[in-house]
Order: sequence, then C-alpha cells, then structure tokens
Amino acid sequence: MKEHIINKSKEIKDESGTAKKGQSSVSRKSRVKVKEPGMYNVIMLNDDFTPMDFVVDMLIKYFEKSTTEATNLMLSVHKGNRAIVGTYVYDVAITKTMKVTGEARDKGYPFKVIVEKRKD
Repeated sequence: MKEHIINKSKEIKDESGTAKKGQSSVSRKSRVKVKEPGMYNVIMLNDDFTPMDFVVDMLIKYFEKSTTEATNLMLSVHKGNRAIVGTYVYDVAITKTMKVTGEARDKGYPFKVIVEKRKD
C-alpha cells in the first residue's frame, strides 16, 4: 500500500480556540489496490428424471437465455452430462443455484446445479 503525504498550510486552532498561523497539517491518503472478485461457473448436471422442458424453462428464467440458447444448453447437458450455463461472482452464482435447485425440489425433480471456481 502506498501512502502519500499532503502538506496543507492553513490556520489551525488549539484547544482554547486561539488561531495559530503558519502551521501546517498533514493528511495521509492511502492508495489501496482493489482485487477483482473471483468468478464462478454455474454448472448444470444431467439426470434421467428431470424433464427437458423444465431445464429449458430454468435456463430462460434464471440465466437469461433465449429459447434457442436454452434448448442447445439443455441438449449439451443431456448428451455430455454437464454444461456451464453461466459465470458470475460468487454471491450471484450461489443465488441462482439455490433458486433453480429450490424450484426443482418443489416440483419433485432431482435436478442438480453446482458452482465451481472458474480456472483462469
């Protein structure tokens, strides 16, 4: 962390309120490097019980996919057992995963969605 010291000439008052001219104050500004948040892949896994139309609906509803994109991803999951359906910061990835999983459980489907840290 780099620190920059800035001198400012100004009037400073002591505890009694008497002005002391010609003195300076020092303020410190710290420059902090901000690290970009890690990105996480949301991955849908295939199962033999969850209807394909449900998977397409989840991709449209929670991952903002078009019908064509959602259908292609669903087929990719069906044929390849898994597919990355989106990459997000951790909190967003977990929230989307919980919403999809919750809706699947409400309908009695064993559909599984997982989150993995993206490898750069």
